[in-house]
Amino acid sequence: MLKCLTLDTPRLGQKCLLSLATMCFAGMVWAQINPSTQAPAEFGFPTIPLKQLPEPLRGTYMGIKPEMSDRSRCAAAFDASGDPDKMTLKCSVHIRMAAEGARRAMNYCEEKRQELHIKAPCRLVQE
Repeated sequence: MLKCLTLDTPRLGQKCLLSLATMCFAGMVWAQINPSTQAPAEFGFPTIPLKQLPEPLRGTYMGIKPEMSDRSRCAAAFDASGDPDKMTLKCSVHIRMAAEGARRAMNYCEEKRQELHIKAPCRLVQE
């Protein structure tokens, strides 16, 4: 495929670009219909399992957990570098509706993520 993109013939190059675009579109469609490629979502937000959080965030979560109800939600963001200065965990603890708790936790997390210049997105923590 890469060879045909470098050819000087305009018509053949156009056919190859069209073929490449078709393949990319097919891949996007497959990703949309294949559940194994999607992260589970809660209230429309991406999630992360508790066991995948870095240890400092997991410890913070376990410290907050006794105060949490079944409607409380936490959101976390962290960079792969493992730098504790590039991690945040924000929770909405005393809340009446789980969906509102998720929305607030994501908003709090997003504000802190931008402040700390964390590249990874915020995700809701799931046990």
